[in-house]
Amino acid sequence: MITRLRLLALLARPAVIVLLIMYAAVGLAQAGHPQDPVAAATAVAVIAGFLLFSVACNDLADEKIDRVNLPGKRPLAAGLLNRREFTVIGAVAGAEALAASALISWPATLVTAAGLAVSAGYSIRPVRLADRGAVASLVLPACYVAVPYLLGVLAARGRAGDPATLALLAGLYLGFIGRILLKDFRDVRGDVMFGKRTFLVRHGRVATCAISAGCWLTGTAVILAAIRDLTVPLAAAEATCAGVVLVLLRALARTANARREEALVAATAIIGRGMLALLLAHLSMISAHSGYWGMLRYDAVIAALTAFTIGPAITMARNGPVTPCTVPAESVVRAGEAVEGLAGAAFGDFRAAGAHPRGGELRPGPGEPLFQVADLRL
Repeated sequence: MITRLRLLALLARPAVIVLLIMYAAVGLAQAGHPQDPVAAATAVAVIAGFLLFSVACNDLADEKIDRVNLPGKRPLAAGLLNRREFTVIGAVAGAEALAASALISWPATLVTAAGLAVSAGYSIRPVRLADRGAVASLVLPACYVAVPYLLGVLAARGRAGDPATLALLAGLYLGFIGRILLKDFRDVRGDVMFGKRTFLVRHGRVATCAISAGCWLTGTAVILAAIRDLTVPLAAAEATCAGVVLVLLRALARTANARREEALVAATAIIGRGMLALLLAHLSMISAHSGYWGMLRYDAVIAALTAFTIGPAITMARNGPVTPCTVPAESVVRAGEAVEGLAGAAFGDFRAAGAHPRGGELRPGPGEPLFQVADLRL
C-alpha cells in the first residue's frame, strides 16, 4: 500500500501540482478571497483529480517515448505500474475531479469537463494534439493555467467572465506558453526518435528561445496592465525577473550542451514560479497595503520574494540541479547510441561543430549522476 501511495505521488508530479495550486491561489486572490480555506481545499481536490487524469493519459500515450526521455522516472515506462492500472487511475481521477467540481458550481463543472476533454485530446489518438507542433504549446497552457485559475475564481464565488479576471488569465496564459516551449529541450531525443514534431524539433533552438522570450515579455506586460492596484515595487520586481529570463534564454539559444540546457531551463522555471509568487503576494496583501507600516511590510515582502527568486535561479544556472539521485545508465546509453544516426539529420541548427546536440553527453563523468530525479522545469 505504501509503495502504491508513493507511486501515486510520483504520478502526480509534485512540482506540477504545486504550480497548478499556485494558479488556483491567484484565482482565489483575484476574486478577493485569498485566505478562504474551504474554497481553497475544494479547488485543490478538483486540481488533484484533473492532474492525475491528465498525467495518466499522457503516460499511456507516451510510454515508449518516456523510456528514452525519462528512463526510470515514470512509473509506467519503468514497469512499476501496468497499463490497466494506469487506465483505472485515470478514470477514477477524472470522475473525482468532476464530482468535486460539482461542489463548487455548475460553471466549475463545465470548466473541469472542458479541461479533461482537452487534456485527453492532447495525448490520445486520433486527436493527439501533442504531435502538432505549435498547437500543442498553445493548448497545454489552456489546461494547466485556465483550469486551476478559473476554479480558484469560481470557488471564491468570483465572476469568471469579469474583464479584469480574463485579462489576468490572458497574461498568465502567455507567460506559461513561454515556459512550456522550453520543456521540449528535455524531451528532444525521444521526440525525434518517435516522430513527435514539437516546435523545438521543427524550428530549432534559436526560434524556440525567441518565441519563448516574446511570450514571457508579452505575458508580463499584460499581467502588469491587468492587475489591480499596480505598485512600483511589483512592476520593478516583475520587470527585473523578466530581464533575467531574457539573459537565460539568450544563453540557452547559444548552448548545445545537455547539462547546460538542463540548468538554464530549470533556472527559467524558478523565475516563473517566483513571478507567480510575486503576483500572488501582491493580490493577497493589497487590502493591507495602507498606511506607512502597511507599505513597509508590502515593500519588504516584494523585495524578499524577488531576492529569493533571482538568487536561486542564478545558482541553478551556474551549477544545475544538485539532487544526487541516479538511474541506471546502460539502457539510456544504448537508446542514445541507437537514435544517434536517426536524429542527426532532423536537427539542422541544433548542430554544434557537426555534433548531434546530445552526442557524447549521456555518459556521466566520474562521480556525476546521469539524470536528476527532480524535474524543476515547469
